[in-house]
Amino acid sequence: MTPSQVSPHGARRVDLPGRYGPLAALRRPVSGQGPIALLVPGYTGSKEDFVPLLDPIADAGIEPIAIDLPGQYESPGPVELDAYLPAALGGLIAELVGKLAADGRPILVLGHSYGGLVARGAVLAGAPIRGLTLLSSGPEELPIGPRRKMLDLAEPVLREHGIEALASFRKAMYENDPSWLQLSVELREFLTERFRRTTPECLLGMAMGLRTESDLVDSLARQLETTATPCLVACGAEDDAWPIAAQRDMAERLDADFAVIPGARHSPAVENPEALLGVLLSTWRMWLA
Repeated sequence: MTPSQVSPHGARRVDLPGRYGPLAALRRPVSGQGPIALLVPGYTGSKEDFVPLLDPIADAGIEPIAIDLPGQYESPGPVELDAYLPAALGGLIAELVGKLAADGRPILVLGHSYGGLVARGAVLAGAPIRGLTLLSSGPEELPIGPRRKMLDLAEPVLREHGIEALASFRKAMYENDPSWLQLSVELREFLTERFRRTTPECLLGMAMGLRTESDLVDSLARQLETTATPCLVACGAEDDAWPIAAQRDMAERLDADFAVIPGARHSPAVENPEALLGVLLSTWRMWLA
């Protein structure tokens, strides 16, 4: 069975303290007071995007905690759109990291796609972390291309007709998409339900961030150097969001390790989790040694 967001796993569904209400999370405890890996999803995503990684990370002695950001799927969110920008959400993640690190446990943060911009915001807000992983994320706003075009098409539908109309619009598009039709019925139903349960404010606010985020790589590089925090930049070999060249350049500017995950596009955690885990666990063990 191909790993996916609906694959069986050993993590528990828990609530973590959040600024706007509880943050929904999947947490797989490990024995002792070992390190924690906080996994932050991207636009339209959720904690389930990391399901194929949870058990292997825990088996390596690192406690994974995958969250829904405010407004995503099972986490409540505010009505103000600017609360969903990377800097604002980054401050929220920095608060969470501070609570998780209160007993001295080292915290690793991984941000996927928009979650990478949020994770960067958390570091800039002073989150006390042991290492930062930016997965399929970029240096600034989403470049012109199919994914940005989808944002432009979706916004007026969402603003004028609401989430159900946008969900129907997406469904009509996917009906002719071979990659969508290859997914199991269970997975298609989950992805549809997750989208419907994401708040319009979250979708609109994050879309605004994807269109306006500035290049803060040099600021991040200074913060990482000042705090002696290592960084990894990784992406799929066929990433269709930020160009691979832009992500490689970002890694160079951050003095970070860079890895390309074969057989993956924009979501290596579900497209090739085994290869991604090989990179993550070897890098994280080195950081924690």
